[in-house]
Amino acid sequence: MAGMRSLDDIAEEYEFLEGDERYRLLIELGRDLEPMPDALKTDATLVRGCSAAVWVYPTGDAGQLHFLADSNAAITKGIVALVVAAVQDKPAGEVAKMDVADALAPFDLKNQLSSNRTQGVPNMIALVQEHAARLSA
Repeated sequence: MAGMRSLDDIAEEYEFLEGDERYRLLIELGRDLEPMPDALKTDATLVRGCSAAVWVYPTGDAGQLHFLADSNAAITKGIVALVVAAVQDKPAGEVAKMDVADALAPFDLKNQLSSNRTQGVPNMIALVQEHAARLSA
């Protein structure tokens, strides 16, 4: 597997797209996520507050965070992929201090998507950052 594209790369492409093309890019990003084994899709890895089911499972260590993530909805899975792209394989200390919401600002998700699709994003960011903070402490 080629690995994830950087958030900057994705943002550059996203900027040139409109409407449905943006949705297609999100769906494509979701498809490109590293596969998450069904055994990891448990209540413990479920992100609360998402309209669709979203699972995030941390792997890696303080030196290099790594997340497996999935969703049962294609667009939501693409948003999950954006959040993961923002933090994937970075040191825990960096992620714990990072403004992930700001990193996702170029995607203007609140205006691109229905509110029920974006309401879980802060919860997902919080989960990722809490894990990073625990590891870097």
